[in-house]
This record gives sequence, structure tokens and C-alpha cells, in this order.
Amino acid sequence: MYRDENVLVVDKYPGVNSEAIFSALEKQNMRPVHRLDRNTAGIMILACNEEAEKELLFAFRSRKVEKIYEAICFHSFIKKEDALRAYWKKDDQAARVFISEKPCSGAEEIRTDYKVLQEFGEYSLVKICLHSGKTHQIRAHMAFIGHPIAGDQKYGDERLNKKYHIKRQILVAKQLSIHSDGILRGLDGKVFESAFEAKMP
Repeated sequence: MYRDENVLVVDKYPGVNSEAIFSALEKQNMRPVHRLDRNTAGIMILACNEEAEKELLFAFRSRKVEKIYEAICFHSFIKKEDALRAYWKKDDQAARVFISEKPCSGAEEIRTDYKVLQEFGEYSLVKICLHSGKTHQIRAHMAFIGHPIAGDQKYGDERLNKKYHIKRQILVAKQLSIHSDGILRGLDGKVFESAFEAKMP
């Protein structure tokens, strides 16, 4: 999709493991700096060298990477737009994460903003902005507020998933942009956009 001497940007298909992409590009010395869930489509960026890897990792840690997702979420939204704050905790043994309103032992604070773009009765097209990028953050946080991602088999609404015959979450990493004044300054403000769309089958 895009490549220069420092980065490679790819548009991942749903159903493809991030690790499969990393493995396929290993011989080209591509360096992964983040990942997407297997069934999430969209934009991923990899570093082409050690210096770019360090700068990208710093950009992700310091929240200088803006990540915009689009999703189909179930149930009608009372609030059409909100800036959510909560606490995230990962349970490795259960292979899932848990969200709480209040701090608890081992939990980290997360921020997830959303805006409803279109409504279709039982489901809506939603724009989601991550300010912290934790495992399953969008899926678990949206489910926590009563609006699970359509097709999500772990945190979703089983009845509605069956009703609409959806077996894969409808979630797309739609846009990614980097703010940098280092070796990646040529990408500063540039927006990479996925060709995939969040829509019902």
C-alpha cells in the first residue's frame, strides 16, 4: 500500500493473523510495532530498519499515532457521541479482558471515543478513536457500555450475531496517522486509509 526506506504500510484482510504477515515479511527485515486482531481488517504499519522501529514504538507509547476505527455496533445509542474512560484488565488464562468503571488491582486506565455515523435500527455504523491501544480494547469497551461489535464471538451479542449470520467481528482499522519530527517527519500528518468498509454482510 505504501513503502519508503523507513516504513511499510499494509491493509490487512480480515481473517489473516498479524503474525502471518510478520512471518511473510521477516526475510525483508520488516519489524512489527503493533498488531490487529485476526478478524479485524485494516491499516498496519511496520518498520524497515532499527531507527524507524524505535521511533514508531516511541510514537505509539507516547500516543503520537492517531488510530481511527469503524465498526458496526448493536443496539440503539442514546448518546450519539461520547468520550469514554474506564479501567482495563487482561486475564491471560481466560484469553479475554475485563472492563470496570472504577480502578482495581492490576487494571490500567483506557480512553475510547466514539461517534455514531449512521443508524440502521438494531445496529449502527460507529467511528471509534483509540487514545490507548490495549488488547481487545474496542471490543470489550463497546460491549461494556451495551453496544458490542457485530459478529464478535467473545464479547458480542450471541442472539443478534445468529440473527444476522455474522461469525466475524465487523471492525476496521480505518485510518492511521503519525506525528513525528524525527526520521519519520516526512510522514507527519499523512493519513493512511483502509479500503475495507465496516458494513453488514
